[in-house]
Amino acid sequence: MRAISAISAFRRFAALGTAVTLAVSLAACGSGDKSDASGPDLGLMQAGTLRIGTLTDAPPNVYVKDGKFTGFDNDLITAVAAKLNLKPEFVGTDFSALLSQVNGGQFDLGSSSITITEARKKTVAFSNGYDFGYLGLNTTKTSGITSFDQLTGKRVVVVQGTVQDDYATQKSLNPVRVPNYNAAVGQLKAGTADAWISPAEIGEKMAKEQGGGVVILAAKELSSAPTAYAVAKSNDKLREAVNRALDEVIADGTWTKLVEQYYPGRAVPTSFKPGSGNVKFALPSATPAAG
Repeated sequence: MRAISAISAFRRFAALGTAVTLAVSLAACGSGDKSDASGPDLGLMQAGTLRIGTLTDAPPNVYVKDGKFTGFDNDLITAVAAKLNLKPEFVGTDFSALLSQVNGGQFDLGSSSITITEARKKTVAFSNGYDFGYLGLNTTKTSGITSFDQLTGKRVVVVQGTVQDDYATQKSLNPVRVPNYNAAVGQLKAGTADAWISPAEIGEKMAKEQGGGVVILAAKELSSAPTAYAVAKSNDKLREAVNRALDEVIADGTWTKLVEQYYPGRAVPTSFKPGSGNVKFALPSATPAAG
């Protein structure tokens, strides 16, 4: 009887040990799976996914083509996300709402050729700069407007909340504000605006899409600040991770390739260094540096 009891007790102990070992193993596997799926804690809305607020109508920077979000800014952040083992998820919005939506937690990041300004730093934090930009002056062939200094007294349209809006306000132009770039072009075509102050690359692209019949890019001037991705002010971990990955896609040639694809022949100012500024990069082919 004692032998049988001892055997039974041993079996119960062995079974308990197996169960404990199995539970610990499953817990370890579960912990490992979670780490593999989400990577480091970046304060994302959903682990493993980078939710990006962007625009649908601003080529060549951010737009939708064949049902897919694309453009220089969006293709670049897609490459950045890949370096971080994250899946990019793009959602269309209006620029006027984008920064507040990023800071309010509706998006992890904002992508829309966003120029860094002191005023915007009160709402969001920014990654390192990845591009430079020009202010563009779009008008019609019959307006007679050829330079920015001719805008006083004219009916000027801008997209609300943009650096072009800031420029027009600082110049006391009393601009008409619209929610998106298509609406700005629509004002020119309808004759309800004399000029549109645009991001030059977007303004030039949209003028070409009109066939040169009505809307033209009459002038442009270099903006003093770079463009960058917006993140919530509270999320330093994501901002720092994006900056590291941005340097990686600059170093591996992705940035140069995308510049050549979306801005063929565009000169790069000698003062501009993408990312942290400490990474060697190739100038786009057949593109002289601008002074």
